Amino acid sequence: MTSVTDISRRRATPALGTFERYLTVWVALCIVAGIVLGRLLPAPFQALGRMTVAEVNIPVALLIWLMIVPMLLKVDFGALHRVAEQWRGIAVTVGINWLVKPFSMALLGWLFIGWMFRPWLPAGQIDSYIAGLILLAAAPCTAMVFVWSNLTDGEPNFTLTQVALNDTIMVFAFAPIVALLLGLSSITVPWTTLFLSVVLYIVVPVIAAQLWRWSLLAHGGEAALAHALRSLQPVSLLALLATLVLLFGFQGEQIVRQPLVIALLAAPIIIQVYLNAGIAYAVNRALGVPHNIACPSALIGASNFFELAVAAAIALFGFQSGAALATVVGVLVEVPVMLSVVRIVLRTRGWYQRGSAPVGLDSSPV
Repeated sequence: MTSVTDISRRRATPALGTFERYLTVWVALCIVAGIVLGRLLPAPFQALGRMTVAEVNIPVALLIWLMIVPMLLKVDFGALHRVAEQWRGIAVTVGINWLVKPFSMALLGWLFIGWMFRPWLPAGQIDSYIAGLILLAAAPCTAMVFVWSNLTDGEPNFTLTQVALNDTIMVFAFAPIVALLLGLSSITVPWTTLFLSVVLYIVVPVIAAQLWRWSLLAHGGEAALAHALRSLQPVSLLALLATLVLLFGFQGEQIVRQPLVIALLAAPIIIQVYLNAGIAYAVNRALGVPHNIACPSALIGASNFFELAVAAAIALFGFQSGAALATVVGVLVEVPVMLSVVRIVLRTRGWYQRGSAPVGLDSSPV
């Protein structure tokens, strides 16, 4: 994955790394490995599950940090001063991420999981599944967005600015939105745990990553930052896969008994991606936003920070919860679904440009 600094200087060659391109395959293999190991070696998994402090599982917390900090290291909060330069695209993306996506996912969760699919799902997990979907939608994507933007030849400075703004908003808005939607779903909100999750998995990693970023740039410049990002990328992805093995080590029995659950949980997630990407793309076109801004805007509005969602679901509801399982399904479908959105916005470039005349600030390059 290309570093943020490199992205802001030049257009990177649109490409997914081999590991990222086949992320769905690796996730599927980890699901199988977790289920098999959980059934063959239950004692080690149970021992890991007992390693908790203040309801936080220490092994998982360490893995989550290994996932999140390298991704936040990419983000340059100094880019926030450029928000006004592409304010139409910024406004569309912020609106989709914070005013549409969490609420549309809650609605889709109630519709599909709470009603249409209810007969085929474990009755005791319905609310937990919906909670997991809400957690997934309440966290805008941070890292993979740069890949999606590159693949569509998106404006790199816009992408960088939008991600920095989203992460800033997330520090303050994630907990209130999650609490509101969980409350509307009649799901008990453990406020202490929710607050602790935000501190552990958003506030502290953001501070740590920015201090680390500052140190790298101060002592080695952009080359040091780029080297650190390249070195950390495999660590981040391996930590994600190790977390999935642990999750499915605990979820194994439920999955073996209910294999249909995965497909049913995937339905509202996939619909939500296309819905939000489509709304963002269409609104940008109506506002006359250039195509290279509309593409990353639509992709940022559709994708999720699934690493944070997984962490919050485990902290709030536990390893064996339906919420944790729902967030993992989000990981499973993320890459193939987002690649299909990339193909759609590229193939519709002509249609988009015929109906979009650049207006005002958006007509000038960033």
